[in-house]
Amino acid sequence: MKRPQFDAKIDKTKCEGSRRKLLRRMAAVALTLPLSRLTSLALESSATDEEQSSPPAGPAPYPTPIPLEPADDAFLEALEQACFLFFWEQANPTTGLIKDRSNVRVNQDSSVVASIASSGFGLTAICIAEKRGFVSRADARRRVVMSLSYLWHKLPTHRGFYFHFANINTGERVWDSEVSSVDTAILLCGVLTCRQHFFEDRDINELAHAIFDRVDWTWIAEDTSILSMGWTPEYGFIPSRWGFYSELMMIYLLGMGSASHPLDSQTWFAWKRTIFDYDGLRYIGSFAPLFVHQYSQAWFDFRNKKDRYADYFQNSIIATDAHRLFCLSLNEQFPDYSNALWGITASDSAQGYVVWGGPPAVGPINGTVVPCAASGSLPFLPAATMRVLRTIHDHYPKTWCRYGFVDAFNPLTDWYDTDVIGIDVGITMLMAENARTGFVWETFMKNPEAQRGMEIAGFKEYTPAAPAQQ
Repeated sequence: MKRPQFDAKIDKTKCEGSRRKLLRRMAAVALTLPLSRLTSLALESSATDEEQSSPPAGPAPYPTPIPLEPADDAFLEALEQACFLFFWEQANPTTGLIKDRSNVRVNQDSSVVASIASSGFGLTAICIAEKRGFVSRADARRRVVMSLSYLWHKLPTHRGFYFHFANINTGERVWDSEVSSVDTAILLCGVLTCRQHFFEDRDINELAHAIFDRVDWTWIAEDTSILSMGWTPEYGFIPSRWGFYSELMMIYLLGMGSASHPLDSQTWFAWKRTIFDYDGLRYIGSFAPLFVHQYSQAWFDFRNKKDRYADYFQNSIIATDAHRLFCLSLNEQFPDYSNALWGITASDSAQGYVVWGGPPAVGPINGTVVPCAASGSLPFLPAATMRVLRTIHDHYPKTWCRYGFVDAFNPLTDWYDTDVIGIDVGITMLMAENARTGFVWETFMKNPEAQRGMEIAGFKEYTPAAPAQQ
């Protein structure tokens, strides 16, 4: 089958939610809306060491994260339980692979495309579900053992890295997809979470060790300090590299934490940290959707820690608030956007899969709302994101399905997605649990690989300054 060509708007039946392929084309996506409130921008192409070392402390204080209310906890319990059903029901119990997406408007979704990222979120989801009593420990253990055994013994790899997409039943590579560094990292985060949650289980422990230690991080670095996004048997390394702030932190930290094939510590300092200023808020960011501030922090606990550059947890608080303000600034064009309804990140749309977000504006924004934009930032701005999730649930009933929220909807055109996407369901479930209890952070960070990676990167604990009251 010919490899699909990826533009800003993609037929979701062809790409099944492959956001990283789209992001390789980010530089070609037009900035379609005004940038009047983006007052100062250090361009990626000219970022200097001095700019990288400058702290992203804004000229205005970052917003106060208001804790969850008891009613919010009950809402998130139901949301997590619905999300878990996707990972439990849309998996092959023999291979453990989990579908990339599922059509929730049909009686039985017949797709067979799994993604290793969805599977990584799913392994973590099983740990959350067992803790919460959604599934018995025996059933959870059985699924995890089957999954890890298949990953170790049968699913094709190259130097320990996995192909992005695979047939859910056979493990066969789909669409000539690439061996993916970031999607493998997400899978490994799920594997390591299982190792700690089932720490007393010898089979899970040994399988998880074997899977992680097989990964040759020095190979994906090739001959530079900036890691490649992937590799294919047909063309070799993908030209695009992980050179600018994004979800890349998990890749570098896992690689540096490896005991078998570790990355050099200098790789952590090689990628650029571009400073953005928006409406009085300063933060490290990217020309990319909101999810880049969320993914690494689903597992790695950056709270009350900083390296020589930033406190990345506070950075994501600021970036999320900047995104909220950005959406509010679009209200004149898209009157559905308000303080109670905002959030745009890479997602489905009526025209296909789209990379969009901001600030600055990226992609053909058209009033579509993406629930996981808010839910993925629950730990950063609990009250503000809960307001959005409740608005969607209470006022747009067609967004709710067996697996929680559909991937996206547009209130202005009355368009509602037919699908849920595994990685978006996953970031919702993990961040909901982190906002409630910190369970994923506390479990994952028990891994020596995670601790070693952050130590090598130079993270130190500290007491942040109290945020200003709003």
